[in-house]
Amino acid sequence: MFSIEFITLEAADPAAVTGLYTDAFGLGDRIRVRASEEPTTGFRGFTLSLTVSQPATVNSLIGAALDAGATSLKPAAKSFWGYGGVVQAPDGAIWKVATSEKKDTGPDTGKIDDVVLLLGVADVAASKKFYLDRGLTVAKSFGRKYVEFATEPGSVKLALYGRRALAKDAGVSPDGTGSHRIAIGGDAAPFTDPDGFAWESRVPAGR
Repeated sequence: MFSIEFITLEAADPAAVTGLYTDAFGLGDRIRVRASEEPTTGFRGFTLSLTVSQPATVNSLIGAALDAGATSLKPAAKSFWGYGGVVQAPDGAIWKVATSEKKDTGPDTGKIDDVVLLLGVADVAASKKFYLDRGLTVAKSFGRKYVEFATEPGSVKLALYGRRALAKDAGVSPDGTGSHRIAIGGDAAPFTDPDGFAWESRVPAGR
């Protein structure tokens, strides 16, 4: 089955964000950071989501991220779907931390259940077909609005969302130009999708 083994984020100052991803979020090798001066302005066209079991864990992870230098885009709060908040890391990457639960059922565990990469695309149906043609299979779909692909357990999940809808969910303007400053690493051969997101073959951990 298809899998994303890691995400590489590009930053002008990798040292400024490494602590956030490794210490505050505890993501280990699933998130890597490399230096880049590629120009980019505004929304970079993607978000990363951490799904957890209850509100206490949402609050704990968002608090740790803010302490590590992230800024708040949406304070943690209840919604129709559950409870969550959105922060932006110093490198510009946007992170949503959320749970489907609205009440705590126990103490904060600090455990992240899933890491999800959401790509904001121009045409969900066209991008869905592109990825299906590359051998991915759909795990969840809501018409032309949202698609989530099946992945190996423990790997980063991949989902497609309309760019404007994704930006609205993150609390930012959909406008943006330049590099996405992200590379998706896994077991696929290198390619670039219709919205310019680059996929790279796996490389040794720590490189």
